[in-house]
Amino acid sequence: MELNGPVKDAVEQVVAAGVPEKVGSLRFWFGEQRWEWSDEVARLHGYEPGEAEPTTELLLSHKHPEDRGRVEAEFVASVRDHGPFSSRHRIVDRAGDVHHVIVVSRPITDGSEQVIGTEGFMVDVSDVLADQHRQALNDTLPVVIEQRAVIEQAKGMLMLVYSLSEQQAFRVLRWRSQETNLKLREIATRLVERAHELPMTAQCRSRCDHLLLTLHL
Repeated sequence: MELNGPVKDAVEQVVAAGVPEKVGSLRFWFGEQRWEWSDEVARLHGYEPGEAEPTTELLLSHKHPEDRGRVEAEFVASVRDHGPFSSRHRIVDRAGDVHHVIVVSRPITDGSEQVIGTEGFMVDVSDVLADQHRQALNDTLPVVIEQRAVIEQAKGMLMLVYSLSEQQAFRVLRWRSQETNLKLREIATRLVERAHELPMTAQCRSRCDHLLLTLHL
């Protein structure tokens, strides 16, 4: 699996620390609802390579009980929106040992730029790493979350203006991305940045004021 930019830098720094078994790759295909995991990720969960077939149920069963609900909700949203899945959480391996992991992924597209899956890496950060390696990982996840946040903001704008569902708003953004040959994140960023240029009528603002002040009723 090929990784680029700050994600690749973070992985390479962890591997350079002498713990390559702490980094593994994951893929999920939306149409087939099928997982693939590397030998490293299998071992991280307590399985030898080829011993177990990764499934959503199996992976969720290894999430720490305090983290499972949040991770499951994030994954359901990823499958529903065909978006990347990124998270920091804990897993419990087959021996009962707890591992703190970071998962960062990106979409997989086909020849027509349709999103057909997601791929990324899982890093075990349980051990105490050198400060520079830990900082490299800590710097990676906020970047990914920030990129997702602007897409969520753009979706919310379209949902409000056109009375769309969340999935419909995402499809509109994806359509414009395909039509303009711009990345989805770039389309979302431009939409959010230009939104302040739209006129806000007094009537619209008044209705928003009323809604905000009466939400508790």
